[in-house]
Amino acid sequence: MSFRFASSRAVVLAGAIAALQAGAAAEARGDPEVTGIRIGLHADKVRVVLDASAKIPVRSFELVNPYRVVLDLPEVDWRIGATDGETGLGPITGYRFGQFAPGRARVVFDLTEPRIVDRVFHLEPTAGRPWRLVVDLKAATSEAIAARMTQPLPPPPVAGGQPAAIPVPRPDRAPSKRVVAIDPGHGGVDPGAIGPRGVHEKTIVLAMARQLKEALEKNGRYRVVLTRDRDTFLRLRERVAIARAANADLFISLHADSIRERTVHGASVYTLSERASDKEAADLAARENRADLIAGIDLSAESDEVANILIDLAQRETMNHSARLARSLMEEMRKVTRFLPKAHRFAGFAVLKAPDVPSVLIELGYLSNSNDVGRLMRPRHRARLAAAIARGIDAYFASRPQAAGR
Repeated sequence: MSFRFASSRAVVLAGAIAALQAGAAAEARGDPEVTGIRIGLHADKVRVVLDASAKIPVRSFELVNPYRVVLDLPEVDWRIGATDGETGLGPITGYRFGQFAPGRARVVFDLTEPRIVDRVFHLEPTAGRPWRLVVDLKAATSEAIAARMTQPLPPPPVAGGQPAAIPVPRPDRAPSKRVVAIDPGHGGVDPGAIGPRGVHEKTIVLAMARQLKEALEKNGRYRVVLTRDRDTFLRLRERVAIARAANADLFISLHADSIRERTVHGASVYTLSERASDKEAADLAARENRADLIAGIDLSAESDEVANILIDLAQRETMNHSARLARSLMEEMRKVTRFLPKAHRFAGFAVLKAPDVPSVLIELGYLSNSNDVGRLMRPRHRARLAAAIARGIDAYFASRPQAAGR
């Protein structure tokens, strides 16, 4: 189905269709519905209430730097507005919700001060009210939260058995086929950028990834691996690990930015560098590299090697190939879309740090710009863009025949 994006009404329609499709899949699985999240301020606590169609088990924990409270749930059908949670109440500045892993959903509350989960209980349906999951937060100190973080967590709640592990595709490819890993950024509890019309980056890039996969597989020369094929969250290092486990020859991460200046428009292509090409590139990389933190993950136990992968001499050849790939992509993409004046940029994106896989990050446009978001929401434009990216990949491999069977 094709949409013209002449008004915000079309955005609402597209979002509604996506929500209906997701809801139908959830209904087929029999997932419980979450129909509301409410915050109440009391003299001795902050109360969070989740309205649901059934009794939902929960696991809760706290994090610091910044302060967050995390609720892990079994997989649920979110029947609340996509923009709910952008504002909070009292010490809760806002919250995010969505799929976190197979079989698991997550809600992350952002806090201005340390709070711990003091009490969790359920209220049965009564007087027309649904099931309610009630979580009381009380004031605490950073030291108290740090002490709780050293205690082991119980297993996450799961409805209907244990969740499946994150699939790592291992294609059985012929030597003549190259493997291209496509990484739709964000997902699940991490929506990415949100345009003024309520369009989520995670939705745009997943649609683009599916069309790019189709375009690449059409000629039979490539086997394509998607790091995610649904609205679920993946850690940054998991995205890279999926590409490497699939013996990928290329890694292409898809994103769409949003900034305050709504007149800025156009695509850009990023490759890895220790030094960002400009302040905007540095700021963008910093925002993207916070994805794990946004999803409510504790990074305090990560080693320096994982938290900050060093760029060593062994990576230089891969970085050179990445730059060549970027030039090939831009040459073809310019035929169907507009670029920023400085189209090839450099920054320290975590998802581009595989030492042996040429990698690029494509910013498809700005969700904050009405023209860009309008084009990106049209399947016909995405198909033209996918065909251009596929031609760019063809041109890259044509100049590097020895890449096969590396």
